[in-house]
Amino acid sequence: MAEKYVLVTGAAKGIGRASALHLDKLGFTVFAGVRRQADGDSLCRDASPRLRPILLDVTDGDQIAAAVQQITAVVGAAGLHGLVNNAGVAVAAPLEFVPLDDVRWQLEVNVVGQLAVTQAFIPLLRLARGRVVNISSIGGKVATPLIGSYVASKFALEALTDALRMELKPWDIDVVAVQPGEIATPMWDSAGTIANQIMERMPAKAQELYGAALERLRQRAIKSGKNGASPQIVAEAVAHALTAPRARVRYLVGADARFVGRVIVNLPARLRDRMILSQG
Repeated sequence: MAEKYVLVTGAAKGIGRASALHLDKLGFTVFAGVRRQADGDSLCRDASPRLRPILLDVTDGDQIAAAVQQITAVVGAAGLHGLVNNAGVAVAAPLEFVPLDDVRWQLEVNVVGQLAVTQAFIPLLRLARGRVVNISSIGGKVATPLIGSYVASKFALEALTDALRMELKPWDIDVVAVQPGEIATPMWDSAGTIANQIMERMPAKAQELYGAALERLRQRAIKSGKNGASPQIVAEAVAHALTAPRARVRYLVGADARFVGRVIVNLPARLRDRMILSQG
């Protein structure tokens, strides 16, 4: 595996960190995309000398180009065995009032940024007949209220995954989606902070109409952060997607994701709405 190279974006924490460390333990040479050098140093303390942190903000074209140059200099003709598109953010706000600039930022990170990185690394993936693993969400199959921008980005990522898989098939580059359910990850702590900042910029009417519902969402996010499944189970799904002779098209990760993905998604829409709303 040491001769097989993998890039993981958003590797500073949560699913990205767990995936980078797990792939490192399996023997891959991992390029771990982080936005701060301190996060790279933290990864190195817990990894083998093979792991290489690399500064990579998926919304920064110059950093993407620099990452391609750095990685190409190391992998050469061996190419890139895997690209794990994990970087992502979550905007929590009612669609009636969410600032459109926040929606644009949500899509820029979770959709455009993923495609930008993929475009940049396809030539290296083609050399190795590598694989692309997009970290999606069960929210890419079933929408839920108050995180409409987030689930919209994951629905879009699902579509990109399917289209890319068909487009890249002539070169044996497989493209798969990993769809976690509730995972104990810091992302939703960040989402709570973002939600607070957004609400402060909204009119008072937004707080009057949606304040109670947002507080319930915040409490559920806190609970998920404490009681959700370990990011390690997502890392193991990522590893399977990269190493199995024939990867699955999608990986539902966690009991809740499997229930939603196999049962809830197939319910009549009005009944599904009632079930989802009853949870809030």
